[in-house]
Amino acid sequence: MSVLLESSSTTAAMRRNFWSGVWRVMRRKPSRLVGAVLMVGFVFMGAFGPMFYPDPLPRDVNQLTAPPSWQHWLGTDDQGRDVVALVITGSRYVLLAALVTAVITVVLGTGVGLYSGFKRGRWDTVLMRITDMKLTIPGLPLLLVLSTVWKFNSAVQMGLVLGLLSWGGVARAVRSQTLSLRERGFIEAARGLGLPTTHIVGKELLPSMAPYIAMNMLIAITGGVYAQVGLFFLGVLPYESNNWGQMLNTAVFRSGALTVPSGLGFLLGPLLAILLLTLAIVLVVDAMDEIFNPRLREE
Repeated sequence: MSVLLESSSTTAAMRRNFWSGVWRVMRRKPSRLVGAVLMVGFVFMGAFGPMFYPDPLPRDVNQLTAPPSWQHWLGTDDQGRDVVALVITGSRYVLLAALVTAVITVVLGTGVGLYSGFKRGRWDTVLMRITDMKLTIPGLPLLLVLSTVWKFNSAVQMGLVLGLLSWGGVARAVRSQTLSLRERGFIEAARGLGLPTTHIVGKELLPSMAPYIAMNMLIAITGGVYAQVGLFFLGVLPYESNNWGQMLNTAVFRSGALTVPSGLGFLLGPLLAILLLTLAIVLVVDAMDEIFNPRLREE
């Protein structure tokens, strides 16, 4: 009983020390706190933002592609809808698709990289050849071809396709990490004790790489955002629902935002959202790098 109490108290102390270390790292650079706040803001906007607006959004035929004003902070689109409302309601599709992309990318890439690096031998050769073939396939042309037969009606479908096309780089990186870790003393000790492979991979290797995997997941979110926004901007996908890429396409090709000053706010709305999301992820990844790197934390 006393051993259990001592173990639980030790675990609680480790958690307190970890979170206090996180707070110290975040306070060291206030920009990291800004990044965390922005990240939470985007999560809230994607999850709950559309609930604050009617569907469809109200239109004002007297203010088509109007410039920014107190009533419409970023102006209106070519149908008289508020640009801020469009950015908020369009965030759900973009962020959900990016999240699905990141999850599939990380799960597939981590699974392949871990298994390949730990097993080595024949399986390593086969899996890495498949990964190399995947990396040689150009993503954008393939997506353009797929868009002719698959309409990407939902954010989940979009994220699924992008994730299946994006896991190769993560698999390569995780394999390299696994090859390095599998020679460490604690892995050799686990082998010497006769522990099963599932235990060694799940309890020893995976936790050691968890921070690296988490950072890759955040980076994959930005990749998912850029990919889908680019496709919608090029007009190769039908935009039945509002999203940032569709806004950019409409602003440039229908509203003439590049030449008409009154349409500039319509163009800047989604661009500003993408910029702030990227900035938030960069700042959070910077903080995570120091949180999980003892050498950087001591400096």
